[in-house]
Amino acid sequence: MLTLLIYVVVIAVVAAALFFVASAVFGRGEELGPLPEGTTATVLPAEGVTGADVHALKFQQSLRGYKPSEVDWALERLGGEIDMLRSRLSAAQQAQETVAPSPNEPDER
Repeated sequence: MLTLLIYVVVIAVVAAALFFVASAVFGRGEELGPLPEGTTATVLPAEGVTGADVHALKFQQSLRGYKPSEVDWALERLGGEIDMLRSRLSAAQQAQETVAPSPNEPDER
């Protein structure tokens, strides 16, 4: 009786191992159609990407995908960098507006 139980357990383990190897090699057998030109699989605006847009990105998880913690870390860094660069750009534009005279004002000489 014990021998029969051992055979069943060994067969189950071998079947599970073969299933996981076949899944890793062949995937689920589905193919994604091509994306329309100018689109992306994630939701991002075409222009004016902000840090909040990057923070809101979520990717689907799969067996052979990336580690979610690493993706989240990269998105946090990119979002912070975008926000910092936009604030620097805004400050530089404001400083330029205060230094440069308006083109509508006559030059006093």
